Amino acid sequence: MAKTKKSSAKTKRGGIWSRVLRILKFSVLLFVGLSIFGVILLRFVNPPFTWLMVMRGFERKSDGKDWKIDKKWISFDDIADPMKRAAVAAEDQTFLENHGFDFKAMEKAIDKNQHSHKLVGGSTITQQTAKNVFLWPGRNIIRKAFEAWFTLLIDILWSKERIMEVYLNEIEMGDGIYGVEAASQAYFHKSAANLNSSQAALIAACWPNPRKWSPANPTDYIQHRKYLIMKNMRRLGPMDF
Repeated sequence: MAKTKKSSAKTKRGGIWSRVLRILKFSVLLFVGLSIFGVILLRFVNPPFTWLMVMRGFERKSDGKDWKIDKKWISFDDIADPMKRAAVAAEDQTFLENHGFDFKAMEKAIDKNQHSHKLVGGSTITQQTAKNVFLWPGRNIIRKAFEAWFTLLIDILWSKERIMEVYLNEIEMGDGIYGVEAASQAYFHKSAANLNSSQAALIAACWPNPRKWSPANPTDYIQHRKYLIMKNMRRLGPMDF
C-alpha cells in the first residue's frame, strides 16, 4: 500500500513537471512566432508609437503637463543625406557593414565603464532601433537579452534602409518630440528633407540626452560634439543603402 502511494506521488509530480515543460515550450514558441511576425509586420508598416513615448507621456501628465507626442513620419528618400550621414557618424560608423552588433565598440564601452561612474553605450543603430521600437527602457540583463534577439531579427528581416528610416523617425528628440522631422520643424523650422550638415550634426549631437540638450540652443559641449560628428561625416565614404 505504501509503495503504491509513493508511486502515485511520483507519477503526480512527473505529471506536474510535464505540464510545466509543455507550458514553457508553448510560451517560448509563441514568443518566437509573435516576435518574428511583429518584425516582419513593421518592415512594411510604420510603428505608430513606442513604449518610451507612452512612458514619457505619462511622466508629463504626472508633472502636470499636457500629453504630448510630437511625431511626423518622413520617408527614407525624403530625409536629407546629411542627416543619415550624421546618424552613422555619431552612433554607428560600421552601420553599413555590421550585422547588427559591433563587438569592438561593445568591448571599448565595457572597458570604459569599468573605469568610470558614467555609463558609456556601445549599441549599434540596429540595437537602438530594436530597443526603441520593440522594448522598454532599461539596462537589466533580461531586457538586453530581448534586445539581442530583436536586433538579430531586424538585421535578418529588414534592409539597412528600413532600419535607418525607422531609427530616424522614432528616436527621442526632446520633451515630447520624436523623430528627425518633428525635431527639424521644432528647432530649425524646416523639414528634415532640407537639413544641412551643420544642423544634422547638431541634432545627432543631442541624442545622448535629448531632454537636456537642444539643437536650437547648443552648449559648448554640444558644439564640440557637433564638430567631432562633422569630422566623422567627412571621413565616411559613399553610403550605399
